[in-house]
Amino acid sequence: MSETHEEGLAMLRYGIMAGKGFLLLTGEVGTGKTTLLQTLVNDLPGNVHCCLLNNPTLSRDEFFAYLSHQFGLGEVRDKAMFLVSFGRFLSQCREREKRVLLIVDEAHVMPEDLLEEIRLISNQDASGGAVLSIFLVGQPELDTHLATDRLRPLRQRIGIRFPLERFDRETTRQYILFRLRSAGATNLELFSAGAMDLIHRVSQGTPRLINILCDHALLSGFADNAVRIDEAIIRECVADLHLDRENRADNGTAKDGQAGPFHRWWLLILFLVPVLLVLVEMVPATRPWSPLALIVPDQWIQWLDQFLQ
Repeated sequence: MSETHEEGLAMLRYGIMAGKGFLLLTGEVGTGKTTLLQTLVNDLPGNVHCCLLNNPTLSRDEFFAYLSHQFGLGEVRDKAMFLVSFGRFLSQCREREKRVLLIVDEAHVMPEDLLEEIRLISNQDASGGAVLSIFLVGQPELDTHLATDRLRPLRQRIGIRFPLERFDRETTRQYILFRLRSAGATNLELFSAGAMDLIHRVSQGTPRLINILCDHALLSGFADNAVRIDEAIIRECVADLHLDRENRADNGTAKDGQAGPFHRWWLLILFLVPVLLVLVEMVPATRPWSPLALIVPDQWIQWLDQFLQ
């Protein structure tokens, strides 16, 4: 794990031990959120009852039925029955010094109604969060999702927030070397320095894309009888996997249909060019000819001159 992954895992463990109630973990697609959760769940002590929900697009009744099954509460007919059973379950855990953990993965797609139900469920913990911990894990859109007025009570209960960052260039290089060692490689120079730099640029430090790109590159190198993965092989793999298109989409266009930085610069240029041409047209003494005449009809030029005069 990278430094940010180790810190994220430590924060998750601290959230359980310290009884912080609500914890929010966010990260871009492919940064390793689900892997962290699996590591956490596999290492949980025996006194923690855990429910991991990784498909939160459920109806309210389905949600209560799932929690009831995971926590061993038996079959529930309605919300009232669930709340009674769950409250009794939390009281028993408090008496036996056990903890209850609810983890919602992909929480950014969870309906507002269910997020509100989760907040209300936390009210069943009469000890004020000392028994029940709830982790909300999702993409950065989750922050926007929680920013609505309706979810303000839930937002105010979040005691820990942790954003999972992508790898920087050096971490990407160390990650590739670690994976090679784990696979039993005796030659740790299978990837040239240029290839690693290109992998980082294309993947933008996203572990999932690093894995996919390196795996494809090794397979291509094997097919070509190459002794080393260089930049040419990586470029070929980028084209085969269409990662160049994904890169352009990430850099050129923002989410929700908004113009990205690249498009905003072009819009600014398209706005400034006509303005500059008009300014030049306003100062006849500085030019022997009209630059506007190259792109607009003469009739327009005459009208503009009359207007300026």
